Amino acid sequence: MSMPVREAPKPTIPLLEQGFRPFFLGAALFAGLAVPAWIASFGAGAEWPTHLAPVTWHAHEMIFGYFGAVIGGFILTAIPNWTTRLPVRGGPLAALVGLWLAGRVAMATSASWPITAASLDMVYLIVLSLVAWRELIASRNIKNLPICALIALVAIANIGFHVAALNDGDTTIFVRIALGIAAVLIGLIGGRIVPSFTHNWLVKQGETTLPVPFGSFDKVAVGVLAATVIAWMAQPDAAATGAALAVAALLHAVRVTRWRFWATAREPLLLILHIGSYWLAVWLALQALSVLAPEILDGSTALHALTTGAVGTMTLAVMTRAIRGHTGHALTADGATVGCYALVILGALLRIAVPFVPFDRVWMLATSGSLWASAFVVFVISYGKMVMGPRRP
Repeated sequence: MSMPVREAPKPTIPLLEQGFRPFFLGAALFAGLAVPAWIASFGAGAEWPTHLAPVTWHAHEMIFGYFGAVIGGFILTAIPNWTTRLPVRGGPLAALVGLWLAGRVAMATSASWPITAASLDMVYLIVLSLVAWRELIASRNIKNLPICALIALVAIANIGFHVAALNDGDTTIFVRIALGIAAVLIGLIGGRIVPSFTHNWLVKQGETTLPVPFGSFDKVAVGVLAATVIAWMAQPDAAATGAALAVAALLHAVRVTRWRFWATAREPLLLILHIGSYWLAVWLALQALSVLAPEILDGSTALHALTTGAVGTMTLAVMTRAIRGHTGHALTADGATVGCYALVILGALLRIAVPFVPFDRVWMLATSGSLWASAFVVFVISYGKMVMGPRRP
C-alpha cells in the first residue's frame, strides 16, 4: 500500500511545529497550577467561581484537562510517524490548543455560565478525536484505529460527565470510564514503547539478553486488563471485580518484569518508563485490596495509585523522552529531569501513604500534592526552552 508523499512544511514558529510542543508544555503548566489550586480549596477553604464542587472540579480537570492535553500532544506527534502524513501544525494546531485552553478557563469560571462553559469544554476532545480519525482513515492506517477509538471514548465520557453534572447526577461513572481508558492506554502504548526502547538501548550497550518480544502472554495480559477495567467501570465494588483486579495486577507485573527493568538502571530516562508501567500493576493490586478488604484500604487512596502514580509518572516519562528526541537533544536524563521523576514518584507515594501514617491528613495531602505539582514546575523550567526553540541540528 502506497503512502502519501510528505510535502515540504511551511515555516512556522517552533512552538507550533508539532503537537507535543504546545500540548506537553500546556499540560505541565496546568498541572503545576491546578493542583495547588485544589490544595488551596481543600486545605484552606478557598472558593473558586466554578459550578462544580471542588473535588469534582479537581477530578474533571486532572483527567479531561491535564490528561486530555497529554493525549493531544502524543497523538498529534505519533500520527505523522504512523502515516507519513504532514503533522497538524501552525494555525490548525494553535486552534486546537486554543480550544483546550478555552475549556480550562471555562471550567474555572463556570459558576455564572455552567451550560455554556460545559459546552465549550466538550469541543476540544471531540475535535481532537475527529482529527485523529481523519488522519488515520486517510492513510488507511488500520492498526492504530483502536487508539483513536479510545480517545473518542474519552470525549464521550467528558460529554457524559457534563450532562450528569448539569443535572445533579452522578459524575463518578464518567470519571471512572476516563480513568479506565487511561489505564488501558498505558497498558497498550507502554507495551509498545517500553520494551522497544529498552531493546534498542540494550543493543547499543552491547547486551545480548533482551526484553521478551510481544507474544501470546502479552495478548492475554492486555485482554485481561481491558476486561477488568470494563468490569471496574460497571461494578467497581463487586467481589468479582476485586478478584479480576488482583489477577490483572499479577499478569501485568509479570509482563513488565519481562522487559528487564533492572538493566536500565544506568539511564533514568528509560528506567522511568518501567516505573510508570509498574505503577499500573500497583494500582490494580491496591484497587483489588480496596474492594476485597475495604477496612484496610479505601478506594480513593487506591485510585490515586493510578492518577498520581501511573498516569503522573508515565505521562512525565513520555513527555521528557519525546521532547528530547524530537528536538535533537541527547536521550539521557540530566539532573533536572531526574528531579522531576523523583518529585512525581515521591508525591504519589505520599498520597498513597496518607491513611497509614500518624500525621494530619490535610497536611499530608497538601505535602504530597505540592511535591507532585513541583515535578511539573521543574519540567516547565527545564523543558520550556526546548519546546519553544528550534530543533537542534
